[in-house]
Amino acid sequence: MFLAIREIRHSKLHSGLIVAIIALVGYLIFMLLGLMLGLAKENTAAIEQWHTQTVVLSKGANLSLSQSLIKQADLPTLKKGDSLVGQSPVVISATGKHAHKQSAQLIGLKQSQPLAKTVVITSGHRSRNANQLVLSTNLQAKGYRLSDKVRFAGSTKTYTVVGFASGAMLNMTPVIYGDLSAWQGLKGNQFAASAIFSTRKFSLTTASLKAYPVNRFVAKLPGYAAQNKTFAMMIAFLMVIAMVIIAVFLTILTMQKLPAYAVLRAQGITAATLSRAAVAQAFLLMGIGSLLSLGVTFLTTLALPTTMPFLFSWPLALAISAGLIVLGMVSALVPVRLIRRLQPLDAMS
Repeated sequence: MFLAIREIRHSKLHSGLIVAIIALVGYLIFMLLGLMLGLAKENTAAIEQWHTQTVVLSKGANLSLSQSLIKQADLPTLKKGDSLVGQSPVVISATGKHAHKQSAQLIGLKQSQPLAKTVVITSGHRSRNANQLVLSTNLQAKGYRLSDKVRFAGSTKTYTVVGFASGAMLNMTPVIYGDLSAWQGLKGNQFAASAIFSTRKFSLTTASLKAYPVNRFVAKLPGYAAQNKTFAMMIAFLMVIAMVIIAVFLTILTMQKLPAYAVLRAQGITAATLSRAAVAQAFLLMGIGSLLSLGVTFLTTLALPTTMPFLFSWPLALAISAGLIVLGMVSALVPVRLIRRLQPLDAMS
């Protein structure tokens, strides 16, 4: 380690360039990680808030909440932890105040059932009748306020905004909580709900309904799996690129210092000692670069707008940092091969 530190101090410019490149690559990795987690959170925030374990959908819905409709006649007996959920995509606008419209997901709930009690109200109160709505705080950022009169596109019925809820996002779309009867008014009273969301684990298969574990349901959300795999592959490729970069730089530096290493070998310094120094140098450079990238990423998160889907996870970021350091040490094996081939007699050439 002592020799590695001396090498870094002696080659400040080269070491600084390596650290800067690693920091930039790490910064890009951490920003992609934050975007991946943020977008994933906006897909599933509402479902996580509901503490869902099992989802019951109509058999022909192909695991799609928007395609599922449960008829009153097919409704099974509800048990503790079960809640009826009516879902419908809507376009909302405030009458007389906002010219712009917003796409949203209407979620109809029964206030007496468990799911309705998990909704986190940040201002106002929960809906108490079919004419009241609770909007996502994302819509509050768009200019919607308490007591606003709103309507859905294609409907003349008006509703009153009585509250705002945090974590109200489903499939990257703001959620509007209303009474289940409001949803039935759009779909028809012959339908009991779109699905049954339950906090308990169970199996159910009937002629028209089927229960699915929540993980399987989430994995089938439109674009969710493909989005996460894309970001994961980008992060993996960047980590490999970082390993190649450190290998190239260390190899070039080692080749420039081979005459000096040959002299050290002639003085009795073993190849193992020099090899450990090369690995330690990679460890220090990758560690410093990773710490810098973490610091810059943290400062960036403080400046990002709240509307940006970004979620930084320190445990994952530290795990990736450790992975970068390990990859850097692996990449040091390339210059180590050059050092091990070096003989004391090479100092005389």
